[in-house]
Amino acid sequence: MSSNLPSGATAGGAGVKSKPLSPFRKRGSLQYTASTVDLRGARHLLTSQHSLPGIPVALKQSIDLRTSMDGKYKEIAEELFSRSLAESEMRSAPYEFPEDSPIEQLEERRQRLERQISQDVKFEPDILLRAKQEFMKTDSATDLEYMKEQSETPDLQERELVTEKEYQRVTISGEEKCGVPFTDLLDAAKCVVKALFIREKYMGLSMQSFCRTTARYLQEKINQNNNIANIKGYLYLLHPPVSETHPYENQDPASTPPDMGYGCMMVDGVIELFYAANRSTELDLPYPDLQEYIADMNVMMALIINGPVKSFCYRRLQYLSSKFQMHILLNEMKELAAQKKVPHRDFYNIRKVDTHIHASSCMNQKHLLRFIKRAMKKYPKEIVHVERGKGQTLMEVFESMNLTAFDLSVDTLDMHADRNTFHRFDKFNAKYNPIGESILREIFIKTDNYIEGKYFGHIIKEVMADLEESKYQNVELRLSIYGRSRDEWDKLASWAVKHKVYSDNVRWLVQVPRLFDVYHTKKQLCNFQEMLENIFMPLFEVTVDPSSHPELHLFLQHVVGFDSVDDESKPEQHIFNLDSPLPVNWTEEDNPPYSYYLYYMYANMTVLNHLRRQRGFHTLVLRPHCGEAGPIHHLVSGFMLSENISHGLLLRKAPVLQYLYYLAQIGIAMSPLSNNSLFLSYHRNPLPEYLSRGLMVSLSTDDPLQFHFTKVSKHNHSLTNP
Repeated sequence: MSSNLPSGATAGGAGVKSKPLSPFRKRGSLQYTASTVDLRGARHLLTSQHSLPGIPVALKQSIDLRTSMDGKYKEIAEELFSRSLAESEMRSAPYEFPEDSPIEQLEERRQRLERQISQDVKFEPDILLRAKQEFMKTDSATDLEYMKEQSETPDLQERELVTEKEYQRVTISGEEKCGVPFTDLLDAAKCVVKALFIREKYMGLSMQSFCRTTARYLQEKINQNNNIANIKGYLYLLHPPVSETHPYENQDPASTPPDMGYGCMMVDGVIELFYAANRSTELDLPYPDLQEYIADMNVMMALIINGPVKSFCYRRLQYLSSKFQMHILLNEMKELAAQKKVPHRDFYNIRKVDTHIHASSCMNQKHLLRFIKRAMKKYPKEIVHVERGKGQTLMEVFESMNLTAFDLSVDTLDMHADRNTFHRFDKFNAKYNPIGESILREIFIKTDNYIEGKYFGHIIKEVMADLEESKYQNVELRLSIYGRSRDEWDKLASWAVKHKVYSDNVRWLVQVPRLFDVYHTKKQLCNFQEMLENIFMPLFEVTVDPSSHPELHLFLQHVVGFDSVDDESKPEQHIFNLDSPLPVNWTEEDNPPYSYYLYYMYANMTVLNHLRRQRGFHTLVLRPHCGEAGPIHHLVSGFMLSENISHGLLLRKAPVLQYLYYLAQIGIAMSPLSNNSLFLSYHRNPLPEYLSRGLMVSLSTDDPLQFHFTKVSKHNHSLTNP
């Protein structure tokens, strides 16, 4: 309750002469302490009937609390208040510690001295003696200046990061008692190791990367000391490779690699190569056969529902979370201090790679809107579409919709995902159509249209220019190959080469939508093998003879891998097993299951990678959308066949798979904003939990056109777990 007394008045009557105000009088409660100079106010305070209503009469009598220490208490209180006021001016919060505490200063001085002594710097005896004497001083400023003057080591050594040994560590000793029989615990550990061996086999066979740390422990497990020749380590580039010349210009046909003279033919859904002169002699390009894959798949499915294994993995995940929280409590300030010591680096100056972003939605709505208005102003008479055999100009297209450039706005574009798209993938796909018109999507964000993707190429180049200007952002844009016709690859490569769509900050991934049932219903495909041939046969042909598809040969130099995309929540009517039809016999109206798609993409990519390795070309990887929704076996297929995945939300419901993804350090490109509009609300997203447990996660944008309001080049931060 606030008081209405004037400043300087006490709680007693007006006749009491008040003492001059202390500078700390505003601190309130402690100022009621009685002093030897003026006890009348204090005595009156204790007998006041207004301060504590309801007190018994016996307690409302005068109480004398004077002691010989009253004056000393007041001096101590005022000194404490003075200190608190001085410290509050330096700290933003009362619970923060000064950054340069005496213990940290002494520790840093000791470490600097040890580093100097360990270097090949010859100190004179008297200089070394003085340095040791200065180390014992308490004046940090004098000590720091002295060390700077005496040190002959480079400045970089003064700024080097805090080493791992300087962090506090917690060790756990004693025998583990987890309530699980030892035999079950041993069997669970063996099952986990077996699953890791399965993944190592498939990654090595397809020339995809496998975590070196895990590979080393697996090799120790089987007592093999030889190096793993077919396992690539993770490669981190400090700077993007800069091309001195444009890769699509001034290409010399004589520099094209020669024809190898191989023939290609698809057998049971997988392309096989043979010598053209003798078709009976096949090349030995290995890949896992269907029977082997199904057997390994069954082992993995049995593993993830095994009770003791689930308990074992769950406890290990809980341990990892607790370990991370303990590390934060012990070393958070150390990490912040080490982070601040890194020169010329902060959140905006670290390099980021957006590993999950679709090219058709890599711009934000305002960017697309401005581009459409510029196109209407600059190319109003250009024929952009053919309707019933008659060409339509850009102006005529908008007139048919009763729209002008003035009418267009972000709201009329209506491309931002809202709550109506939650668990409605069909409505989300409709958001790709500006103003709800599919014709505008075809004109502006398609590579294969009447104007050969001219507008789409221009807007992609504008996004690339923003990335190059920001310097620290890199992206892997996804372009679509549908598998409806054999010439899709040539058209896509022609679009990139003709419009010179290239940047040192951009690489391409090719996404294959799982839409066989749609194409089969429209009579565009007869069977699933025809779709596989349309996707992979041009790649084998250009690898064998680059001169057969010269533009595709140039384009593939900047393609890094494949993606498999579609709505994972769609029900699957078929279980993939040995009784499943082969691709040439898959003529059903139902779509093949997710694992069916992934296996045949993996098998063909594996054969292609072996062929490309023979030719000295770079190999490709498989990084599908996986675990966003749908059944858990999607994540099993991803664990076995994919180098990295996108989303991985369902791992939160599968402790065994989550622990395996952690042990194998499989990259997971997560998009919380995308998930928030489609499958999982933002506050339930498991990204922080994955990060705390040590899974290799990154932040990605997915579809800035649907989820963002700001420029992509400033907000596509992709941060990986250290």
